[in-house]
Amino acid sequence: MPLSRRRFLRNMSMTGAAIRVGLPPLAAMFNSSGTAYAATGVDAAVQPRFVFWFNGNGIPERYWIPREIGVDYELTPCLAPLASVRDDVHVVSGIDNPNARVTAPGNTHHKSMSALVSGTPYTGRGAGGASIDQVIAGEMRGESRFRSLQVGVCQESHGENIHRNLSWAGADRALPPEMIPHNLFDRLFGVRDQSWISRKKSVLDAVRADLASLEPSLGQADRHRLDEHLTSVREVERAIASLPSDYGKKIKEPEDVADLTDYPRIAKIQSDLVAHALASGQTRVVSYMLTKCQSLVRLPWLGYTRLRHHDYTHTNADSPEGQRTMRDICRWHVEEFAYFIGRLKSIPEGSGTLLDNTCVVFAHEHAEANPHKDNGLALILAGHAGGMKTGMHSKMRHTIGDLYLTVAEEVFKLPLEKGFPTAEKKIIGIV
Repeated sequence: MPLSRRRFLRNMSMTGAAIRVGLPPLAAMFNSSGTAYAATGVDAAVQPRFVFWFNGNGIPERYWIPREIGVDYELTPCLAPLASVRDDVHVVSGIDNPNARVTAPGNTHHKSMSALVSGTPYTGRGAGGASIDQVIAGEMRGESRFRSLQVGVCQESHGENIHRNLSWAGADRALPPEMIPHNLFDRLFGVRDQSWISRKKSVLDAVRADLASLEPSLGQADRHRLDEHLTSVREVERAIASLPSDYGKKIKEPEDVADLTDYPRIAKIQSDLVAHALASGQTRVVSYMLTKCQSLVRLPWLGYTRLRHHDYTHTNADSPEGQRTMRDICRWHVEEFAYFIGRLKSIPEGSGTLLDNTCVVFAHEHAEANPHKDNGLALILAGHAGGMKTGMHSKMRHTIGDLYLTVAEEVFKLPLEKGFPTAEKKIIGIV
């Protein structure tokens, strides 16, 4: 029996809160070609997804940007974590961010961040226009529970809007990221009652009856896939339950030298939740802010606790020791990115995987961190939505606007009537 792609397991908690658990992509949701939803009545293609991934500060170019161009490039020390997904990524360097150099208030982080996400100059309060994720979300058609999701991990920030936010609905209209796994879980699955807060029960307990009515209509392969999906939901619940009881209940102070937050642990929980949201069709657009603009995070899991990330970018940054420190920090960023890409790749969808139907753009506000370079930016494109070319390194003489315009119009087939700020022409070689 064909199933709707938007089918949820639903029920009410004992307190009357609505519960919904999104289903993974099941064979019963697709037609015989594996490329269309089975129960829509029309031959509708699998809807592509967009993820805008960000890390603060910049990179050590010598350890990050490959020397070789094309498919035979060598993974640099910072990019080494991409080895398992090498064929699914396109490393892009040489991108310019011209509106970061326009006379505007603030320091170069403020100006570069606004220009990076929106193509517009910093206003003194926030980004000067809508960010690329919101531009794409606004042009997409089709139904999803959330128009877009904003997700974050590391909390340390200088505190200004432009530092703390990646997504912007318009000029000075920030869309803050949800950085607390408990809250993101509740948003996706439903508000917990007391039994879930104490973790005596699972959110899955509330949908057992709906699950029992669904299973008889599924084939053996779909039953196995559904069981894996529900098991992963439960594993995320357990991971969240294992976090300190006060996590997210107090503001983190950047000057707290005793902060030993295990952000790799938090990042993987958030990545798992984003993968669930994309797989179950709850949203098609996500912004993911692993660290803040001009990041102040401390990194005890790397052995770096004396300074904060931003301090390391300017403290003997050009010395061999300083460059190795930046190498290690940026390699951690790529490790988390590779984990997320691997999660998308592990989820079957239609005739391929969720990653086959997703475009991920990974960016920083600067290229080389110490001089605050806003030209020669290095980015990573991942996924295969729209026939994206992957498995290579390309050096391009284009603007960030050119890149975003190409992603919107060539990958997602969304003609932008007003173009995109700083866009001059689309890039050949992305698809």
